[in-house]
Amino acid sequence: MPERVRLVGINHVALAVGDVEAALAFYGSVFEIRLRGRGPGMAFVDMGDQFIALAEGRVQEPDDHRHFGLVVEDRDAARSALEAAGVPLSGGRGLEFRDPWGNHIQVVDYRDIQFTKAPQVLAGMELAGLAKREGAIEELRERGFAPA
Repeated sequence: MPERVRLVGINHVALAVGDVEAALAFYGSVFEIRLRGRGPGMAFVDMGDQFIALAEGRVQEPDDHRHFGLVVEDRDAARSALEAAGVPLSGGRGLEFRDPWGNHIQVVDYRDIQFTKAPQVLAGMELAGLAKREGAIEELRERGFAPA
């Protein structure tokens, strides 16, 4: 039996949408977005060393349980931006919404979770001062990932 390979992270998330231009307008009304690139029926939204691929062709019904957590620099500011854009917020744990194509997204604050960007990536994203809160630091310590 071959040796199993360890998971290291997520490079990107691909979201099926009905229309790429409409998706860019929707997400751009809430989040500061920078395009990494484009292709036929696709747009790649940069998140430092990761990205979201928006791809035309969504045909399935909205997702009930399948979702992903989108990490932001400030969840309270994200809530305000979503409310200002008129995006209905879902019930559930924390801050959740669905995009116009039914993709279920949970918004989490970088400062409160274990997920950690390398210092050079944060600096390149102009987020060098974004620090973890004590709860996230304690979780990292418990896992043996104590920040320097």
